[in-house]
Amino acid sequence: MKTLKLAIVTPYPPSKITLNEYAYHMVKHFRQKEQISEIVLLTDQDSKGAQIEEVEGCKVSINACWTFNSLTNVVTIQQAIKKEQADIVLYNIQFLSFGDKKIPAALGLMSPWVAKLMGTPSVTLLHNIIETVDYTSAGITSNKFMVAIFNLIGNILTRIILKTNLLALTLPRFVDIIKTKYKAKNVAWIPHGSFELPEEPSYEIPAGPKKIMTFGKFGTYKKVEGMIEAVEIVRARTGEDIEIVIAGSDSPNVKGYLDGVKETYSYVPQLHFTGYVEEEDVPVIFGESTAVVFPYTSTTGSSGVLHQAGSYGKAAILPNIGDLKELIEEEGYQGVYFDPSDIESLADAIEEMVVNPAKRDHIAKKNYAAAASISMADVADWYLMHFENIIKAQKPSFVQKVSSWFGAKQSTPKSSPILKNA
Repeated sequence: MKTLKLAIVTPYPPSKITLNEYAYHMVKHFRQKEQISEIVLLTDQDSKGAQIEEVEGCKVSINACWTFNSLTNVVTIQQAIKKEQADIVLYNIQFLSFGDKKIPAALGLMSPWVAKLMGTPSVTLLHNIIETVDYTSAGITSNKFMVAIFNLIGNILTRIILKTNLLALTLPRFVDIIKTKYKAKNVAWIPHGSFELPEEPSYEIPAGPKKIMTFGKFGTYKKVEGMIEAVEIVRARTGEDIEIVIAGSDSPNVKGYLDGVKETYSYVPQLHFTGYVEEEDVPVIFGESTAVVFPYTSTTGSSGVLHQAGSYGKAAILPNIGDLKELIEEEGYQGVYFDPSDIESLADAIEEMVVNPAKRDHIAKKNYAAAASISMADVADWYLMHFENIIKAQKPSFVQKVSSWFGAKQSTPKSSPILKNA
């Protein structure tokens, strides 16, 4: 019997805030689970016009209750949680989900703790951790004093986030780091998962120009200038017919970035900017590509785009940054690596994928196999297991205890809605 009402705090398409696509696929699989009777999405205001697909599964509704960079998000989210009377709330976030300004971002990150204090158990899926950020390569700062300040702020925010009932991280390495540094016990590895898994492709690329594609939100640590220049080098070296496809939009923090790139490189032939890619067009973008480039100067965790590339059987061209290579290969993915500070190195990697179809196919097959190993449906089951354990162990919240001291009528904590009908 469907018994669990789940609230998810997240951006959701058509919002352009990072992790909106992840939420779309997470909801798609959660609603198929018989343990869930209803999902309510507590979204940012830009998600207000979202259309929920009419497919088999539980009811899904949207409550657009917070705004990027608002100082009151922690209050409005809690009001929505109380109104919706969810059994548990899941936060799909990263450090800048609630704002790119320090105070709104920090206040928003207090929300999982506040929900727990007010009596609704909270699980936080955090897609990045501050300990893996390279501030210099990310273009934030190279000043040692400022790095120390950012680290201090990050440590405080991490301790606040750890006040949630459970902190979920997508890489085992992240779990080890947080457990060791913060002596945390409420941390678990829950894989990122692959959004969709089409039937295994033929791995043959379409006739016509070879399309070198990148996909994402650009302007911060994801920049496309080097990729454009590297393809120009490969064209000159090989005479290959190559199209450059920039699929995606500006990062919310760098409005106008791609328009600037488009103007700067207006002389480059076969340079195509798709703009924001709707979900139904994603298979086409990936299916037509020869290889997918990850033009990152820094990275903070598991890449949703890499999982998508694997799902569609595509070879990846990846930056050799820090321990990224090891993290990627822990998940079973492969790629050709380049030095993000060296355009010639990127050109070499692109050229190898253009002129060496045997190697390209080998990497593409490995990536498809990695994507097939853990689906989003499997990931949803992992969360349900944790939800059940948390609700089963739920005790009166601090607010409930205080209310009882003053004789206020308070309901006792809910027994597990998953278990009560077992």
